[in-house]
Amino acid sequence: MAAAVLRDALHQRNRERAVRVDSAGTHATQPGHPPDGRASLVCAREHINLGRGRARQVAETDFTRFEHIVAVDAGCLKWLQAASSPDFHQRLSRLGDWAPGGSLGDIPDPYYGSLAGFEDVLKLLQRALDGLLPHILQAAARSRDEN
Repeated sequence: MAAAVLRDALHQRNRERAVRVDSAGTHATQPGHPPDGRASLVCAREHINLGRGRARQVAETDFTRFEHIVAVDAGCLKWLQAASSPDFHQRLSRLGDWAPGGSLGDIPDPYYGSLAGFEDVLKLLQRALDGLLPHILQAAARSRDEN
């Protein structure tokens, strides 16, 4: 859901080609599976397209392919830190910490809950990404200027 919300925000600003967005889990228990139907429903109500993404686990190559990797909770962030070189750690963050006005903390996994949990998570994602988006766009502009 986070990747879809970010792609939507980039699309609304005509910046979707400026940033490469992908999604992967630290514990992909269902690799290859499509998004949860509840996530699709909640996003569709907001005109956010989840796309045809499939679940996958973070790969070692992700640490060289992406300038920034964002974890949804402290456990995932710790996993990413353990899986990456210490040189990459400054490029890792917890998504909730980007929220304007103060950290939201961990973004919960709504999978084992109700549809309302997915609705709540969507709101949290939107708030956190409001703070992350300017940072991503500035980094993309710097990268473009350097090339």
